[in-house]
Amino acid sequence: MSESVDAAVWYQDGLQFKCTQCGNCCGGAPGYVWVTPDEIRQIALHVGMDPAEFESRHTRAVGSRRSLLEIANGDCEFLERLSDGKSRCTIHASRPLQCRTWPFWESNVQSQRTWTAAARGCPGMNQGEHHPLPVIQAALARNAAARLPL
Repeated sequence: MSESVDAAVWYQDGLQFKCTQCGNCCGGAPGYVWVTPDEIRQIALHVGMDPAEFESRHTRAVGSRRSLLEIANGDCEFLERLSDGKSRCTIHASRPLQCRTWPFWESNVQSQRTWTAAARGCPGMNQGEHHPLPVIQAALARNAAARLPL
């Protein structure tokens, strides 16, 4: 992005986000959590599995790509719902790029309207830590480089 385009984005002053561990971004409606071969290896190592076994047991093919499996209600199979209403990711330390960059996805920051719509389902958006423009741009660039359709 050029500096003039950067200065014109609606979120040029940054955005607030603090994860509340609600699990909404990890569950609900069915979707995809894209994983690369490197991420599959990292997660497999984290859970103590062989990468090929992990891929066959915990991912599905979607065209030429892989996505983590979901359980019947749409939750990522690595999302653990806790009794206190919070959730935790059992692979948090090795979670995929897609998960690490939430909520700074192109689909969420296209406009203030798309951000507000996403925030209806994420109580951590517009709360907590301030993320300056360069941090948001870096997340967007990492997703674009990984060709994540987010």
